[in-house]
Amino acid sequence: MLDIRPNCEHCNKDLPNTSTEAMICSFECTYCKTCALDIFENVCPSCSGNFVPRPIRPQKEFEKFPASTKQIFKPKDLEKAKLNSDRFKNIQPQKR
Repeated sequence: MLDIRPNCEHCNKDLPNTSTEAMICSFECTYCKTCALDIFENVCPSCSGNFVPRPIRPQKEFEKFPASTKQIFKPKDLEKAKLNSDRFKNIQPQKR
C-alpha cells in the first residue's frame, strides 16, 4: 500500500492526499510536479525511473488507511541530478 507521503522530498512543498501536484516513482520517491518534471526532467534522482501522478486515496478509505505523516526532506545535489537526468531523459522508461 502506498504511504501517500506528505511533502516533496526536494523542495518540501506540502502534498496532502488530495494534491494533484504529487508525483511518484516506482519506489514511491515523492516530488511535486515542478521538481519531478521541470527540475529532474521525469528522471528520479534516486533510482533513474520515471514519475507518474500519485493516486489520491478515497476519503472512505482514509480513516482505515491514513496517509503517512512522516516527512522526507532530502534536497538533491542539482549538479548530480542534472547529470542523471541528461543521461536518462531521452531513454524511454521501460528501457532505462
